[in-house]
Amino acid sequence: MQSYEKIAKSYKTQSVQTASPGKLVLMLFDGYLRFTAAATKAFDEPDFAKRNEGINNNLIRAQNIVTELQSSLDMSVPGDLPGTLYRLYDYCLNNLQQANLKKDREPIGHSDKVINELREAWAEMLAQNPDGDQPPNPPGQSGCFSLQALFC
Repeated sequence: MQSYEKIAKSYKTQSVQTASPGKLVLMLFDGYLRFTAAATKAFDEPDFAKRNEGINNNLIRAQNIVTELQSSLDMSVPGDLPGTLYRLYDYCLNNLQQANLKKDREPIGHSDKVINELREAWAEMLAQNPDGDQPPNPPGQSGCFSLQALFC
């Protein structure tokens, strides 16, 4: 079983390292949604310690991804997009922190809605550019991402 996990991790690392900046953003959105789904599922864990650990660990991972998305914004891009995204990410971070602090599912749903909409818009943008001939730095993003946010 350990060999399978090693192969899967190697594959994931390779796919991240070879992905375009636009695809990396999509992967970050997907990772966020995966971790918040796991946190939401952890609310149903009957064991108090396991429940709190599952909620906390997965919400921290989701927060790390949102922080990575926010810190990767290129604020020098003209227009309102970078500032709007910054504020949306800030809203999501605050909701995730409140959900973790109060052990409340509701704020997770609010953040998930925002991230889902951003993910759908991003996927649409990538679909309209299937050849991958996108600019080196997609609008509002600097293109610098930490691989750690995807693997934590």
